[in-house]
Amino acid sequence: MAAIAIVQSAPVRAEDAPDAQTIVVTAPRVTRATPTDSVAPRDAEPVAAPDAAAFIARLPGAALVGNGALSGQVQLRGLFGERVLLTINGQHFGSGGPNAMDPAMHYAPMVLVDRVELARGISPVRDGPGLGGAVNVVLKAPRFGSGPGLSPQVDVTTQYRSADDSVALGGLVALANDKLRAGLVASWEQGDDLRIPGGRIGGSSHRRAVFGAQAGLRLGGGELGLEYRRQQTGRSGNPPFAMDIVYFHTDFLQARFEGDLAGNVRLEAQASFTAVDHRMNNFSLRPAPAMAAVRQSDTSADTLGSGLSLRLGSAERHLRLGADFEHVDKAFRLYNPLQPAFSIMAMDRGRTSRYGAYAELRGALGAVQGEAGLRVDRHSAAVDAPHLGSGVPAGPANLARLFGLSDRDWQGTTVDGALRLWAPQGDFTPRLTLAHKTRVPSLVERFGWLPTEASGGLADGNIYLGGGGALKPERAWLAEAGVDWASGSAYARPALFWRRIHDFIQGVPFDATPGTIDSPAEMVAAASGDATPLRFANVEAELWGADIAFGARLAGPLRIDGVASLVRGRRVDIADNLYRIAPASVRLALGWEEARWGLSLEGEAVDAQERVAASNSEARTAGRVTAALHGHWLVRDGLRIDAGVENLFNRKYVEHLAGYNRNAASDVALGARLPGTGRSAYVRLRVALGGS
Repeated sequence: MAAIAIVQSAPVRAEDAPDAQTIVVTAPRVTRATPTDSVAPRDAEPVAAPDAAAFIARLPGAALVGNGALSGQVQLRGLFGERVLLTINGQHFGSGGPNAMDPAMHYAPMVLVDRVELARGISPVRDGPGLGGAVNVVLKAPRFGSGPGLSPQVDVTTQYRSADDSVALGGLVALANDKLRAGLVASWEQGDDLRIPGGRIGGSSHRRAVFGAQAGLRLGGGELGLEYRRQQTGRSGNPPFAMDIVYFHTDFLQARFEGDLAGNVRLEAQASFTAVDHRMNNFSLRPAPAMAAVRQSDTSADTLGSGLSLRLGSAERHLRLGADFEHVDKAFRLYNPLQPAFSIMAMDRGRTSRYGAYAELRGALGAVQGEAGLRVDRHSAAVDAPHLGSGVPAGPANLARLFGLSDRDWQGTTVDGALRLWAPQGDFTPRLTLAHKTRVPSLVERFGWLPTEASGGLADGNIYLGGGGALKPERAWLAEAGVDWASGSAYARPALFWRRIHDFIQGVPFDATPGTIDSPAEMVAAASGDATPLRFANVEAELWGADIAFGARLAGPLRIDGVASLVRGRRVDIADNLYRIAPASVRLALGWEEARWGLSLEGEAVDAQERVAASNSEARTAGRVTAALHGHWLVRDGLRIDAGVENLFNRKYVEHLAGYNRNAASDVALGARLPGTGRSAYVRLRVALGGS
């Protein structure tokens, strides 16, 4: 994989990010030696981790929730999980597990990534409901050629990383002309346990393979695109979770059409399907417990989605009308493979549906340009009564009976609105965003009747229960102000933001007497090792902060670039901080850029996190400073080598958002926060031939 460039311009279609609030991150072209554009930030060397999540965490406002080599989540301005709109090739889908072992970036191997589109503040209403920002990862795909003859395209990357002795190989081979493009994508990766200063993180190895096909056809003024992708994740460790990945078998299918129906009428249509089958257990990659405590889970998630929109007018002045639909079916079975009578269908035919409609208007009033959007969504969620094996103890069986008698069907309506304004003034563009955004509770948050650690990826060792039918959708009011500035030798993109969230969903003590076991749910939780379970409930929250990307050419090929992020979160209903908020951080890189090679020395400082959630027993973390060295060499047109060393001085540290170790066969103590990677060298080679 080549280095990554953070491009300050808008995405491929200007209307997708009219106020330049979307950062487009692309692999730099290796077909020719191109000097760094002085207007956009320089090429920013990515970390060598397997998923795109670790790289996105280097961007302004972002942080990494490290839950395993292939299970990292992206936090944007204090929000993560389903609060952030995450898509792969524009396709949204449900996670295959109740603990989000396969968050969206699980399906974005870095050797296949072409570019990342990041909206720090909000996503436009046409993209669907979403409380926070948005990330879309675009994988490598064949491009149309410039003439009638079919021409080959090759884009292949291979990488080695010493931290886990991991090897990755992946890319694209294709044929294309000006009317047709068709190609195959594939990747293969494997890595051993992750090295840390003084030892290893036991059970942190990973295995993953991807293969698929893509095609596109130009029809008059339109384009039809088809893609299929299969991902097979093998045994991969998740030390912060009670179980590890045995497999994920996931299929992606998507069809898109975009074209002009008339002079100022443009149609966009999309349909997609995703099927996830998942198995996890607590004995394949960690010491097996006593026979009665052996656990394995089989889960699945099928997502069907579609959307249709009409754009009336030009790209700069238009009215867009659209509608979309998404339906997700989920199942979750927990059992003991050594004792077949112990079987619990913790979620049977869990299903959610959403029907949405929206309108967006883009135009200008004098020097001020703007985009206003409004969408309405109708939601439903339901789950069948659980069924159990004959060997399930009386405690869980009683909870299952009570849940079966409860109301297991919810319906509701949400309304999202957004107003984005910007005023280009040469090198200087001020921006203002005002929005109301929503998120409905997940199936786990609403219908989690069995006391387990299923929490949507928190990986904190706590046992959680759902909030039931009374759980309300989250509603956020957002204000953001920022500036885009670029001169011939420097740039800066600072932003200030504030977000007030009504009915924010967070784990709270199960009842008014935490620690006193006086309910059936607490009895079952205590038998599972946690006498103080949490339940998902609505609270009041507030988030605010600032982030910036900046840089300048100092002299000749010498330049400096940086990213800084600050976010604060607090409960408004009680005197406490919000749970799991990334500490303030700043990253600076001093680079020397020649036409065909470059070197950069990078330093990152992360503040201590003292503002923790007392009501969630959150532990504080110390600050740290680490360094890295990166370099690249464009050997010839189409051939590029990157190499570097991360954590140059082998500093031992922990990430505040990392989970807590649950694997006894490790050099990390049980219950301790997982440390960051030790000193690690990497080398990467990319060959890219053909294509535009």
